[in-house]
Amino acid sequence: MVAFFLGGDGIALDGAGWIWLVFTFLCLCILRMGGYSLSDTQAALQSDVACYDWGVCSVRVYDGEVAPLYCPLFSYPTLYSYSQTQNSSLSLLWYRHKNTDDLEQPINLKLHTLHKDREYLWIQPATAEDAGLYICMLRNISTCVKIGVQLEVIQRDGDCDIGARPHLNLSVPIQSNRTLSCPDLHTLTLPNSTYSVTWYHMCSNVVFTSLSSVELKGDDVVIHMMMETFAGLYTCVVSYQMNGRKLNFTRTINIKAVVPNGGSKVPVILNPAKDQIYSVTVGKRATLFCQTYLPYLELEKQEVWWTIDGKTVEQLGDPRFSSPEATLVSEYHGDETKERLLFVDDFSSDDLLRELNCSARNSKGFNSSRAELKLEAYVPTIELGCGLGVTLALMLMMFVIYHVFWLELLLLYRSWFGSDERYTDDKQYDVYISYARNSEEEEFVLSTLRRVLETEFGYSVCVFDRDSLPGGTITDDTLRFVGLSRRLVVVVSPCSAVRGTQALLELQAGLTSMMQGGSLRVVLIQFKPVRRQSWVKELRQARLALTLIRWKGEKSAPVSSRFWKQLQLELPMRRHTQHTALTKNTDTQLTDKNSNIANTHTENTYTGKQKLIDSCSTCAV
Repeated sequence: MVAFFLGGDGIALDGAGWIWLVFTFLCLCILRMGGYSLSDTQAALQSDVACYDWGVCSVRVYDGEVAPLYCPLFSYPTLYSYSQTQNSSLSLLWYRHKNTDDLEQPINLKLHTLHKDREYLWIQPATAEDAGLYICMLRNISTCVKIGVQLEVIQRDGDCDIGARPHLNLSVPIQSNRTLSCPDLHTLTLPNSTYSVTWYHMCSNVVFTSLSSVELKGDDVVIHMMMETFAGLYTCVVSYQMNGRKLNFTRTINIKAVVPNGGSKVPVILNPAKDQIYSVTVGKRATLFCQTYLPYLELEKQEVWWTIDGKTVEQLGDPRFSSPEATLVSEYHGDETKERLLFVDDFSSDDLLRELNCSARNSKGFNSSRAELKLEAYVPTIELGCGLGVTLALMLMMFVIYHVFWLELLLLYRSWFGSDERYTDDKQYDVYISYARNSEEEEFVLSTLRRVLETEFGYSVCVFDRDSLPGGTITDDTLRFVGLSRRLVVVVSPCSAVRGTQALLELQAGLTSMMQGGSLRVVLIQFKPVRRQSWVKELRQARLALTLIRWKGEKSAPVSSRFWKQLQLELPMRRHTQHTALTKNTDTQLTDKNSNIANTHTENTYTGKQKLIDSCSTCAV
């Protein structure tokens, strides 16, 4: 028992009282220490709880306007509501994450521009420096959830922005009425109850009157009868005073005019139509398209799908069948035309027996149509295309080959199918060479032209100065030799067709034989360039009907050059294997006749040839 004594000088305690007082003091100290440790434990537990991140939402405001940041966690009232958090142990906290910081920093609510009101964080006003990531967090000792709000501060020219992203999208049926309220105006608790609202339509400050179909009533805009001209972007600017400063925030509503609510709203299947037939090919991919007309119904998702034997593609489970989501083809005042495809890979004949239906449904009704299939005969398009391509390639290749090697091809064809004229006529010589008697041209004929024709090609060549016998007349011998030859080769040069020369006589004899229907053909070889004005009349006329082959000097010297190939085409066909004996006989005859010409020429023959040489020496190039 503790005894207390009250005296004039104060309180007096006996021994038991002092013991009780000390015991009470120790108990209070222990309880105090336990309280501190308990609070520390709770703080440690809160710091150890993992915070579930719900992602990031974005908010866009104009520079210089108020930015009320709403905590998106309260957008799910079945999970979180502000009134429930007040009655529970959950705390609403705001943090900010700057780009330069790695950690989240608590919001300093002591700043005059920041204000927390229930589930809102007010920035009055927002500037470019306020842009960044804000984090809204709900937490207690065992739970932590957070979500980010990305604030974007943009510049604006004037009081309205025609390209603004709308805060609200509304569809209003034509000929109906609708009242437009400024978004967030009635959900926000403004610091000042006195405010004003200014409305714009398509960024034009329109004066709404009761006489028109659109009227301004208080803070709202009332559309008495919706028309297409009333569609578009509506902008409301809310202004109020705080601390002697005018503040405002802007909200936008996009109005879309849709068809009236009257009439049938049942979906209509446009394709497959009643008499429409889809052509399919076995082994190929079949593509069936379904097109539906879906009347406008507010806040309703309308469905379009394919069924195979009463099952959807997902229920069927056949990997050959696939159907992507329906795509929008056209839209008119809310009425939509959508198309959905059905793909059948490696189509088989058994698929013709399947029932393929396209269906559409909404709250007003259901419609379905069956696709009629027809087997199409297989057209080997790839094979035909490849064959045509190969044919064209071969034709092009043959054209190029003929264009480049046409001489060789003609010579090859003639060697296979040509006939040897020696067995069809009684001519003695294959070629008679006519040329002007001067040193340069005579050297070309004897050392080059004659040698190649006789030695390389095996032709029997007649050269008047070599093969004519002494004592005869030049005219008779010339006509006789020309008549015994199958070809007359005329070497054209400045001196080859001068009046009174033997070369002109030989040319006239050859042309006369051709005109009379003989087998003789005349071939012209241009040894040197000759002006046409200097040609005689007979040579100019012959040039129009005869082949002219040009000698190009060293370029034409090889036997494989185009000059010799062109010349071979104009000469009789001779086979190379049969000219050896003829070449030897021709060489022997050439030797014998050259000796006879040197020893036994008569004076008349010498005089006639001398006249030809003299006349040739006086011609001009």
